[in-house]
Amino acid sequence: GARFVRRRHAVFVSRQVRSTGSSSAVSKCSAAERGYFRDRFLRLLLGRPRRRAPLVHRGYYVRARAVDHCVQDFLLKTQSHPRTQILSLGAGFDSLYFRLKDMSLLHRTVVYEVDFPNVVCQKAALIRRTEELSALVEVAGAEGIVTTAFSGKDYRLLGVDLSELPKLSIALEEAGLDSEVPTLVIAEVVLTYMENSSSDALIQWAAEHFSHVCFLLYEQMHPEDPFGRVMQQHFSQLNSALRSLSQYPDCEAQRKRFSEKGWTECSVMDMNEFFTCCIPEDEQRRVQALEPFDEYEEWHLKCSHYFVLTASKEMEPSWTPLLPNMTVPHHRGPLRLAGSISALACAVQSEVSGLRRYGHHSALIKPNVILTTGGFGEENGRHCRMRNFHVLIKCAGYWKARCVKKENPDKRWDERLHHTVSCLSDSLALVVGGRTSPSNAALGMLWLRFPKICGDSDPSDVTMEPVSLQPAAESGASRWRHSTTEVIFKGEKYLFVYGGRSAVQPALRDWCFLHVPEISCTTIPVVGPVPEGRHSHSACSWKGGVLIAGGLGASEQPLGSIFLLRETEHGFRWQTVETRPPLVPRYSHTAHVHDEKLMLVGGVWFHSLCVPGITVIDLVTGLCLDYTINAEHLEWPLMLHNHSSVFLPDEKELLLIGGGGNCFSFGTHLNPNPVSLNLSSILTSH
Repeated sequence: GARFVRRRHAVFVSRQVRSTGSSSAVSKCSAAERGYFRDRFLRLLLGRPRRRAPLVHRGYYVRARAVDHCVQDFLLKTQSHPRTQILSLGAGFDSLYFRLKDMSLLHRTVVYEVDFPNVVCQKAALIRRTEELSALVEVAGAEGIVTTAFSGKDYRLLGVDLSELPKLSIALEEAGLDSEVPTLVIAEVVLTYMENSSSDALIQWAAEHFSHVCFLLYEQMHPEDPFGRVMQQHFSQLNSALRSLSQYPDCEAQRKRFSEKGWTECSVMDMNEFFTCCIPEDEQRRVQALEPFDEYEEWHLKCSHYFVLTASKEMEPSWTPLLPNMTVPHHRGPLRLAGSISALACAVQSEVSGLRRYGHHSALIKPNVILTTGGFGEENGRHCRMRNFHVLIKCAGYWKARCVKKENPDKRWDERLHHTVSCLSDSLALVVGGRTSPSNAALGMLWLRFPKICGDSDPSDVTMEPVSLQPAAESGASRWRHSTTEVIFKGEKYLFVYGGRSAVQPALRDWCFLHVPEISCTTIPVVGPVPEGRHSHSACSWKGGVLIAGGLGASEQPLGSIFLLRETEHGFRWQTVETRPPLVPRYSHTAHVHDEKLMLVGGVWFHSLCVPGITVIDLVTGLCLDYTINAEHLEWPLMLHNHSSVFLPDEKELLLIGGGGNCFSFGTHLNPNPVSLNLSSILTSH
C-alpha cells in the first residue's frame, strides 16, 4: 500500500542523491588532477578522472579548501587532548581519512564515515582491493557488526540512513564513538537532501549527544534570486531537491537554526567571503593562474550561493571558532533602496533566436535601430559563439528582430566575445578587441559598414573591413572586457580605449586615444591619480570626458570607485566621483547617463540582500539610490550580467538584451527575450 509506495520513492530519491555525490567526487578528482589541491587518493577511489571545466574546478577547490581549513583547525586546537573524533555524514567516496592519515594527523583521532549501506559496501570493497589504500588502514576486524562495513584502528565505515536517527546512534555507539571525546561532525552538502524535520533532528542530536562538539556544514543558499532558481531547477530535474532552502534560505536563517537546536557558538560565511578572508593572497593568485579563465561572474555567483558554517557547544574558548566571525563583511556597504522598477518582456516579432546570448555588444546605430554582434549564445538550437549579426528595429510600438547578412566576412571577426562597437556615423562603426578564448585575444579592429537606413527599414547587410593599425594602437586592440568611449579634446573627436584584460594581464590599467576617423593612436597628456587596473567596468561619455564605474580588479575583487576623465586645457585629468552612500562594488554591469544622472544596470556584487538592479547616481549632489528590478511578470529568471542595454532617451525606456551565462554545473541560462524597463518615474523623481 501507501507505505510500500513511500519506501519505493525514498529508495529512488536516495539513488539520485548518491548520483549527485558521485558527480561531486568526479569534479573534485578533476580539480586535483589540474593542481588545484593535492589529493592522490581521489584517483584511487574513483578511477580515471573525467576532465571538468575551469569554473567547476574553482568551485570544488574552494569547497575542499573550506572543509580542510576547518578540519585541520579542529585538529590543531584539540591537540592537547589525548583523543578526538571526526564524524563525517554522507561521506560517499571522500578521501578525507586517507589524506589526514598520509599527513600523520591522526595519531589521536578516529574517523567515522556514514553513508547509505550500498555506498559504504562499495567503498569498503575498493579499499580492500587497493593496496595503497588498505596499507594506510590497520584493519581491526570489527566487520561483524551489521552496520560496520569496514573497521580499522582509526577508521570506521558505517552503512546507515541518516534519517533513521535511533539506528544511527546505536550503530555509532557499537562502532566505538565516544560521546565524551571532543568531536567534529562534518555534513558536506548532505543535510539539504533530507526532510527538514530529519536534518533538524540530526543537528539537535549532535548538540545533545556529545559533551564537546563542533559542527561543520557546507550547503547551498539564496534559492529565490535568478541564479538560485537555476540551481534549484537543476537539482529538481535530478530528483534531488534541495529541501532545506525554503526554510533556511540564507546565512542568518542557518545561524538561527543552529542556535535553536542547542549550539552555543556559530560562525557562517559565504564562499566569496571565505576565499577572500581565509585563503592567503599568494594562494589566491596561484589558483587564479592555474588555467585560462574568463567566467568571473558565474564563479562569484556560485560562491555567493554556497556557505560554510561552523557551530560548537561546550568547547574550550581557545578551540573556537573554526571560522573567523564575519558579522559585517568589509565589502558590504549600505544599500539605500528607493523602490522597484517592473521588467516587461518585449514583444519581439522574430523568426530568429539570435538574441539569446551573453558577452555580446549592442549599439544604437540610428533611432530605434539596434545592432547586436558577437557573444556566446543559442543559434539553430545549439550553443556556440555567435557568428551572425542581428538588428532590432522598433516599428509601431513593436520590436522586430532580423538576422543581418555579412558581406565579405573577415576571418578576423572570428565570432568574438567581450568586444566593443562604437558607432561613428549612421553607416559606420568600429569594433575594438574581444576574444575567442581566454588565450586568444589578438583579434584587432574591424570597420563595420552598413548602408544608410531610410525610414523604418532595417540594414540588409553589413560589410566588414580590417583596420590597418599603427604598432602603437595594437595593444589597444589586444584586449577584452574593456571599454571604448567617445571623448572630445580641443574640438576633435577621439575614442578612449581603457582597461580590460589580456591573455597575460588579469586587469589592465592603461589606455589609448584613437583619433577619428583615421584611427591613429594619439598621445594626449593625462594627469591625476591613475585608477587601479580593471575590467568589466562601465564607461559613459559625459561633458566631453568619460565616467568609469566599478569593474573587477586584478585580485578578482569588485571595485566600487567612480572616476571622471575630465578635459583640461592641456589634456585630461583623472578625478574621483564621491557618492553617498558609497557605491556597492560591482562589475559586469552596463551604464548610461541622462540629465546628469549616471545609471548603473545589473552586474555582479557580493551583497547578500538582493541582486543588483538599477543604481542612480546624481552627478551633481553625489546621492546614490538603488532600485530593485521586479521581474515577477517574466516567466524566466532575469540574469543581468554579461548583458547589453540600450537607453532610448525620448521614451525614457531601457532595453535589456541578452545576458546570463554558464551557471556552474547547473547548466547554461540565457535570457530568452529582450526586456523593457520604463525609467520615467526614477529619472524625474530622483
